[in-house]
Amino acid sequence: MELKVLVDNNTIIDHYFLGEPAVSYLIRDGNFKILFDVGYSDIFIKNALKMNESLLDINDVVISHGHNDHTGGLVPLVRFYAEAKAEKIKYNSPTLIAHPDAFLPKRYKGDDIGSILDENKIGEYFDTRFVREPLWLTDHLVFLGEIERGNDFENRTPLGQCGKLDPMVDDYVKDDSALVYQSSQGLVLITGCSHAGICNMIEYAKKVCMDDRILDVIGGFHLMEPNKVQAEGTLNYFKAQHLEKIHPCHCTSLDYKIKLSKVTNVMDVGVGLSLHYES
Repeated sequence: MELKVLVDNNTIIDHYFLGEPAVSYLIRDGNFKILFDVGYSDIFIKNALKMNESLLDINDVVISHGHNDHTGGLVPLVRFYAEAKAEKIKYNSPTLIAHPDAFLPKRYKGDDIGSILDENKIGEYFDTRFVREPLWLTDHLVFLGEIERGNDFENRTPLGQCGKLDPMVDDYVKDDSALVYQSSQGLVLITGCSHAGICNMIEYAKKVCMDDRILDVIGGFHLMEPNKVQAEGTLNYFKAQHLEKIHPCHCTSLDYKIKLSKVTNVMDVGVGLSLHYES
């Protein structure tokens, strides 16, 4: 598997890519291509073109969860395909995969933080598969669906509100999910923001794939300003895992990356990074 970072808060030095506080990864498993999240704007398209990567042959678009820094790029993606169609350029019509609640309205402190396109609009532009259960996309890649939340230190505080009804309900971001690649050396967890809890996600990945070996974890860990219980619980968890390396980025603070670096090898992440894993 190859993973290329199309969008992140940072960019790799000496490469003139665009960054924003968002996430988008291009994943290739053999001839199968997946666009995992689409960032906040159209820069994932611009960065992909600079990397000489086509987005016209994408098989699946996978959405980690419904916040606008992971779904905002759907509007320019739809426009990108519409322009290709108008110019009679051949392209795949990808399937969009997400949790059933991913496109519910979401608010935080009065602001809309959900997807611009709701579920009905999404269905006009994409074939869709909204699933709560794990869904295997290839022989080695699985979308986890709704993450089991088993520990007592993560995801204990709602992040705003969600729902179609007024009043909305507290949002524990049940739609937050991830991809897992099953390599010969262990599992690679690919996450957007880890609102479900990065430790919960790792444990659920082990359960779904029936493999306790974790080779790498890449994505946002949702550790910007964690409370003391979450901060200590997460650090103790990673101490016990003895991981060879991790790639925390996006919504992971420098302070917490430094703390994690004392128990495992924390690698740098930025737009332009390319990672390879053997099947």
